[in-house]
Amino acid sequence: MHLMKMKESSIIWSLLDNDFYKFTMQNAIIKLFPSAKAKYELINRGKHSFPKNFSKILKDHLKRMSNLKLSNKERIYLEKNCPYLDSSYLNFLEKYQYDPKEVNISQNGKNIQIYIEGLWSRTILWEVPLMAIISELYYHLTGAKRISDNKIIFLTRKKLAEYKKLNVKIGEYGTRRRYSYEVQKLVLKILKEEGNPFFMGSSNVHLSQVFSIKPLGTHGHEWVMFHAAKYGFNIADRIAMENWFNIYGKNLGIALSDTYTSSIFFQNFDKKLANIFEGIRHDSGNPISFINDTIKHYNKFKINPLKKKIIFSDNLDPHKVANISFFCKKRINPFFGIGTNFTNDVGPPSMNIVIKMVKALPEKKWISVVKLSNVEEKSTGDKNMIFLAKKILHLLS
Repeated sequence: MHLMKMKESSIIWSLLDNDFYKFTMQNAIIKLFPSAKAKYELINRGKHSFPKNFSKILKDHLKRMSNLKLSNKERIYLEKNCPYLDSSYLNFLEKYQYDPKEVNISQNGKNIQIYIEGLWSRTILWEVPLMAIISELYYHLTGAKRISDNKIIFLTRKKLAEYKKLNVKIGEYGTRRRYSYEVQKLVLKILKEEGNPFFMGSSNVHLSQVFSIKPLGTHGHEWVMFHAAKYGFNIADRIAMENWFNIYGKNLGIALSDTYTSSIFFQNFDKKLANIFEGIRHDSGNPISFINDTIKHYNKFKINPLKKKIIFSDNLDPHKVANISFFCKKRINPFFGIGTNFTNDVGPPSMNIVIKMVKALPEKKWISVVKLSNVEEKSTGDKNMIFLAKKILHLLS
């Protein structure tokens, strides 16, 4: 697309062009932590070089996002498909508008810096669409051409055939790292038309509405990271899960397992929580060890693992899914959330960027927040705070 055309046309057209778990967390934040604040930061893991004027064009796109509003049709979709999102939250969402003043963007040569700051209940919605805009702009402004629509359709069908052969349930989780909105829409069209009964839905709420499918997701790492800032590292997982249950009951019952490593998660995942939650999500580390640890944990509480599920979401492709599903067979129920491999396997390498919460203000003082993960390279946050977290949790080797 020509540079001028890219400047003029919007990338995000709907308030719901975002991951579902951002809205479920937002609802919980409004109810439990309405005055909490948060700071987020862009981390350029892939050391990408950004073209001249990138920050200026990005700012223009963010300004346009302030015009987005929840439509009546979108509200009806949420009421029908997400009854646990009550009318007080939907009233809030109807009045919500993005405020570009919450986002600070600067460019120094080929590097860009992005900081987001404000009420957590507001700023939580920025991360996913902002990453999607950065990705789409980057490909267009660097002239990185993708393969044709027909090739994307062919590749998607090929992957889908492999998942069908494996007899596994899959979902599409690729909004934040998509090549473009058009690519994600094209992939979802094929999955919706040809994926039955294996394709279960998408994390993108807007596209879920477009294709009349189920929006997928529960909560993300920032939910647990905030709880660590407020309550301490030792019990962050437990209180985060208890608070989640207090808001949603047995809806949205998937717990995220790797914010402070899975070993710490399992210490917090007691019998009550293991019974209440439908399953857990694996997002980093060795999936086979994780399967064994999870089954062992359920067995310890005399809970049948075949009545529970693991959602795998760590950079998946058909080969990894085949390996994981083999080890789950007749032991525990797997579900696979596939992101980049669906929405950005179109020629140019996918971008390796993240936007993470770096500080939280639960009450009167800003506190650095960290994610440890099960692998060092996925850890985020202040190095001193990472060291302190590991020390407190007895994770220093």
